[in-house]
Amino acid sequence: MPGPENRLRPHGFYRGAALTLLFASVLATAAATDSLPRADEEAARISTRSVASTADRDEVARAAAEAMADGKSGTEAAEDVVSRSGDRWGAVYDKGEYEEFEQALDGKYTGVGLSAKRLADGRTAASKVQPGGPAALAGIKAGDILRTIDGEPVGRRPVTEVVALLRGDARDRDTGESEDASAGTTVVLGLARDGHEWSETLRRASLSTDAVTLQTGADGALVIKVAAFTKGSGKQIRDAVLEAPRGAGVLLDLRGNAGGLITEAVQAASAFLDGGLVATYDIRGEQRSLFADPGGDTERPVVALVDGGTMSAAELVTGALQDRGRAITVGSPTFGKGSVQMPSRLPDGSVAELTVGHYRTPAGHKVDDRGITPDLVVAERAQERARTVLSGLGGGS
Repeated sequence: MPGPENRLRPHGFYRGAALTLLFASVLATAAATDSLPRADEEAARISTRSVASTADRDEVARAAAEAMADGKSGTEAAEDVVSRSGDRWGAVYDKGEYEEFEQALDGKYTGVGLSAKRLADGRTAASKVQPGGPAALAGIKAGDILRTIDGEPVGRRPVTEVVALLRGDARDRDTGESEDASAGTTVVLGLARDGHEWSETLRRASLSTDAVTLQTGADGALVIKVAAFTKGSGKQIRDAVLEAPRGAGVLLDLRGNAGGLITEAVQAASAFLDGGLVATYDIRGEQRSLFADPGGDTERPVVALVDGGTMSAAELVTGALQDRGRAITVGSPTFGKGSVQMPSRLPDGSVAELTVGHYRTPAGHKVDDRGITPDLVVAERAQERARTVLSGLGGGS
């Protein structure tokens, strides 16, 4: 199994073209994974359903081995066992997919540094261009229309497919395994801007995502937007908080954050806590705990902004800050993703993830299927309301 980082990620977002788009709108077409810290030599993951039933790990491995001995696909055999088990969030991922998860842990991906979105008129446009990436260097700008990719009309293709084409994701027709285009391969884009049409040939590159962005508001508050808890993001958040001017409040924006490394999430929570409990979880009934590092800032006002896209590791941070009275939470109820899965390597190199438990907030609240209800539930203008709350706490100048 992989090294000490354990991953938590929402199941079902990584099949086919969708593999590339879980964080496409905020991570420039990068996929990202979620994870729990290692309590032993196995990695634990959080999924989105409570533990109703689960496949037996040995049975899954045995089915894969027997299929391979008969010249069949071990991955497909394992998938069949998991499917029949009733473990709705158990899954089997092939070697290529799993390698992409490993890369995503470092906040890295292979692509052209271009995110896509569907416009109201049905066309597809660049929603974000990563500075320094191939697309930016070619002069492509946010808002440019994507007409074709490698000569294929984009038309009304789902955005997931568009991102997959940009990345070069494909499936081997014989093995069914994912094949991601490597750095250095080219892709030809047909573009349009203000009535002008042209083509650009871009060379894919290994890029890093911008998971954390920092901004100082007009009121002097520090706004921290966390798109995902990738490697290094926890320290970046902690450093930003400790270096912020004395008395400046923090608006922690976790909207649309689908998760990330739990080790990084715990470190992020540690920025606002001086040790103590962050969450508890169990693995097959054995209770375990996650604790914040000492030395965080416990004085400055904090408001956490969340929505229905706040998931997994982001919910863990939200629950910790809310339960421990360290932040006022504003927005809409979070997704509700809190069941634990454990992965095991199968004979053909694929990985099976089976549900084995769940986690709870410091106050013992279950997150799975329920999510976290903010202190202040607002449907519209949530960020404006959050700023007002922060100002009321004395977090603005």
